[in-house]
Amino acid sequence: MTPDRFFSLMLLLASRDAVTTQELASALGVSLRTVTRDLNWLREAGLPVTAQRGRLGGVSMLPGSGADVTRLTPDERDHLSLAGLDEKQRAELDASAESRRALSKIAAARSRRVDELLPLTDVVHVDSRPWLQARTSDTTPAALIGALRRGRRLRIAYDSLHEARLRDLVVDPYGLFAKAGTWYLVADCAQVPRMYRLERITAWTAVDQPRRIREHQTLATVAAALVDEWEHHHAIEVSATIDPTQIDRAQRIFGLRLVRHGHEESATGHRVTIRFLHLEDVRALLPFGSAITVHGPTEAKAHLSDLATDLAHHYGPSPTS
Repeated sequence: MTPDRFFSLMLLLASRDAVTTQELASALGVSLRTVTRDLNWLREAGLPVTAQRGRLGGVSMLPGSGADVTRLTPDERDHLSLAGLDEKQRAELDASAESRRALSKIAAARSRRVDELLPLTDVVHVDSRPWLQARTSDTTPAALIGALRRGRRLRIAYDSLHEARLRDLVVDPYGLFAKAGTWYLVADCAQVPRMYRLERITAWTAVDQPRRIREHQTLATVAAALVDEWEHHHAIEVSATIDPTQIDRAQRIFGLRLVRHGHEESATGHRVTIRFLHLEDVRALLPFGSAITVHGPTEAKAHLSDLATDLAHHYGPSPTS
């Protein structure tokens, strides 16, 4: 269980007389199986969590045994209400300090159990950052959060993969979106929703104008629509055959964008369709080399041929003078 989900779960149990596992799963954004595992973890840790069946039943914690949140400041409670962030993302959002202070207050308020077990935070430390990863941009979640909470427009310089030069854009931001360990700025640009990867925003300034977002739209609804568009609506569908030794790797990389045509492999490999938003994105197939054979469309095959030719020339022997 992640620290943020522990806090959220404890706050939910402390603030209600009884709550169903379905309500807990919806509030935490996890599956019923994960909620059940978390509740079992709390019981094994010695917390008196009970569950009763029936229409008026639910999960509850004995009075006085939950987390004492009365000593938390509004800012500390605000930070702990964010569910789904790992330790790296909390640090990027400048939320780690508030979380640690809240944890120390809650831990200090709890009486030591009879078996004198040390708190888990004393014996488990989490650092989710990849090894040897250098920061590629000065645009961080913590730097942006002030302007976003004030509801200001932003002017950003964006390094798009599909254009040779930086794009200078004025956007109306909804907020920050953490997806699969990566931060995105979700914003409207000329009333069209977009998702901008933070590490590609090379510079930004707050514009002295309030944001102009579309009516009845929120960060959650816009982010969900953009994710659905990315996963299910694509401009380019590449038909290919992948060597059996590379199919698992391809599925890890492309996820839902890769669709297998049956699970039986032929003599030449697995027939698949891989969806891409832009023609330029087919360059992601180059690392597979001859382990993947693209059958169509023609423009995808031609673009891969051009990319491979450029790469061969780049690393080919230098002409002698």
